Amino acid sequence: MKQITMMFIALAGLLLATPASAGEAYPARPVRMIVPYAPGGNADIQARYMAERLTDVLGKQFVVDNRPGANGLIGMETTAHAASDGYTLMLVSNGFTVNPALYPKLPYDTVKDFEPISLVGETPLLFVANNAVHAGNVKEVLALARSRPSQLNYGSSGNGSPAHLAGALLEVTTGLKLVHVPYKGTAGAMVDVIAGQIQLGFPSMTSVLLHVKSGKVKALAITAKSRSALAPDIPTMSEAGVPGYEATIWNGMLAPAGTPKAIVSRMNEAIAQILKSPQSRERYAAVGAEIRYDSPEEFRALIGSDMAKWAKVIRVAGIRVDQR
Repeated sequence: MKQITMMFIALAGLLLATPASAGEAYPARPVRMIVPYAPGGNADIQARYMAERLTDVLGKQFVVDNRPGANGLIGMETTAHAASDGYTLMLVSNGFTVNPALYPKLPYDTVKDFEPISLVGETPLLFVANNAVHAGNVKEVLALARSRPSQLNYGSSGNGSPAHLAGALLEVTTGLKLVHVPYKGTAGAMVDVIAGQIQLGFPSMTSVLLHVKSGKVKALAITAKSRSALAPDIPTMSEAGVPGYEATIWNGMLAPAGTPKAIVSRMNEAIAQILKSPQSRERYAAVGAEIRYDSPEEFRALIGSDMAKWAKVIRVAGIRVDQR
C-alpha cells in the first residue's frame, strides 16, 4: 500500500512538472515572426533587430516573414489563423489598432484572435513646416490656420497612415480645418514640404531630422509625450500648446489567441532582457526610436485604449481608406 501511495505521489509530481518543463523547452525549433508590412519600414527594422537578438537569447532561429498588403490585413489574418503553439508570432505597428475603424469588416477579430506579448518600441513624429510659412512655433501655426481655414495643407504617406492620423488628431483636438494631401510615401510628401508645394507635415523623426538640422524645414514640435534625446531642443506638442496631444508609431509583438501563457511569459521576459541592454539603447537611438516594453496585460490595455482613441478621430474627421 505504501509503495502504491508513493507511486501516485511521484506520478502527480511528474504531471505538475510537465507544463513548466514544456515552457522551459520553448523554443525547440525556429520561430516565424510575421511582419505585415513591406521590408525596410519602421516595423520591419525593429522586427529584424528583435529576431537577431531573440535568436541569441533563446538559442533558436527567429525568422522574419514579410506579408505586406491591404494596410497589414494580409499578415494579420495569416497570424490570426496560425497554430497557437508559439512558433508563429507577429510584430505590428499601431496600424493594428487603427484598422478596425478604417475597414467595415476585418478577416479577424482584433481583440479575440491575438495574444499580446509586449511593446518593443516607439517612434515619434515631428510636426514640421515649410520655411515660407509665417509661423515659428505651434501656437503661431494654430493662429494662422484659424485665420485661414481649409487653406493650410499637410502631406502624408497615404490615407490612414500615421502622418494622416496625426494631422487629423490635431484638427479634432483643436477644431482646426486643414487640407490633407496623400502621397505614395513619406519621401514624396517631404520633398514637397521642403519645396513649398505643401506647408505642413508629420514625418518620422529619422526621415526629416537631417533636413531640420540643415535648415531646409522648420521643426515645430515632437508628437511624443517627452522630448527626444536626438533633438532635445524641440518641444513636445503638449509643451508647444496642444495639451494631451500624442501621435507616435509604436511597435509590439503578438501571438495567435490561445498561445500558452508560459510561452507568452517567456517571450515577454526575453524582450525585456533584450531592451534593457546597452546594445539596444544604442541601436534604437541610431534609428530615432524609443525603447518601450510592458507586460502582456499592459499591452492589451494599450491596444484597447488606442482602438477607442483612433476610432473617435477617424469618425469625427470622416477618414476613409478610399479617399483621394
